[in-house]
Amino acid sequence: MTPPSRVGVAGWRLPGDHFDAVALARQVGADGLQLDLGGPGRGPWLDAPGTAARLRDDGAAHGVELLGVAGNTLNDIGLTAPAGSRDALRARYVLIRVLDAARALDAPLAFVPSFRRSAIDGPDDLRRTADVLAWAAREAEARGLVLASENALEPAAARALVEQVAVPSFRLVLDTYNPRVYGVDVLALIEATHPWIAPQVHLKDGTGGVVGRELLGDGDGGVWEALTVLLSHADAPPDALVLENDYRDGDLRRLVLDIGRARVRAAGADRSATAPDHPRS
Repeated sequence: MTPPSRVGVAGWRLPGDHFDAVALARQVGADGLQLDLGGPGRGPWLDAPGTAARLRDDGAAHGVELLGVAGNTLNDIGLTAPAGSRDALRARYVLIRVLDAARALDAPLAFVPSFRRSAIDGPDDLRRTADVLAWAAREAEARGLVLASENALEPAAARALVEQVAVPSFRLVLDTYNPRVYGVDVLALIEATHPWIAPQVHLKDGTGGVVGRELLGDGDGGVWEALTVLLSHADAPPDALVLENDYRDGDLRRLVLDIGRARVRAAGADRSATAPDHPRS
């Protein structure tokens, strides 16, 4: 078993915009950062002129690796839109922007959420999503990237998505709490899909299916149990744990504590114990 080597944070769950996120990641002791493409209600566009160069320079200056790019605005468009429709064309346009932004940032992973308007609610949605992701995965390979899907599918449907995409480098983003939110057994999901889980895993926690202010491990998501099961599979060792709890309220002490807990687990410490709750200076 190879433990994860890095602990990162999701920029869209931090206060400020992506220009603030790099310095903030360094301040709280994170190794890396995932960023969102942006868009209406989601902050400045990541692919605006000069942005990638500035973020690469900031990352190098602060020692923060740019890990991946998310296309969260696709939740407002719909990957399941019928082929040839206006929304389907918009989705492909945004996907290309996500891939090009990841390449410009030297980030190895691009990932695509399937929630709200992109939710996969049946066989037709699954087929339409697989069609567009197969195209996008080939575009990602041409750019030297890995493309991954983050979704709320049951284990069998998640495997079916991988089989229908049928591109060897395609992966699934594991989020330790999203399955709880959607009534999916996260341990069964890991057992069914571990060969295809992306090398960057989202950690978050909550209570009753709602992500609140709980520290990692204090909610009902079974975060550490899920991570232990994932790490037990030699073919799927993640190389980054990315915190996706909501820190937009500016409570950095809570963020530092979560990073500390994730580091203890990533280092292979006793998983029955809780990491020391002392922020690093």
